[in-house]
Amino acid sequence: MNWEKARGFWIEEAEEAPNVAEHLFDKRDFSYSLFYGHLAVEKLLKAIYVTRKKDQAPYIHLSNRVAEFAEVLLTSDQADELLRISAFNLESRYPDENRTFRKKCTHEFTKAELLKIRNMYQWLKSML
Repeated sequence: MNWEKARGFWIEEAEEAPNVAEHLFDKRDFSYSLFYGHLAVEKLLKAIYVTRKKDQAPYIHLSNRVAEFAEVLLTSDQADELLRISAFNLESRYPDENRTFRKKCTHEFTKAELLKIRNMYQWLKSML
């Protein structure tokens, strides 16, 4: 396995996701905007994993576990933040019958969550 190529792949993927999240936000597709925000963080964590371990990233989607495997030290607040961000993965793609999450994703809620995602993303990016 060429770990440098894998690292480049995950970085490129991570850099595209925030643009998609912003585009979806502008189009008022708020729940999927958060889904792509989640992808940005997850893919950046996989880039960190590959960089540190020089091995293929794990095939999991729970960002806290990827962070743990990559030996990213998280505060309690950061761990909680990652759990919430990871939840956007399932909540966006598999809504309940009442579409509860999608109703929760107002302009204001999504804007605030995207800001938190951007802050997490920038912090993680500083590790590369």
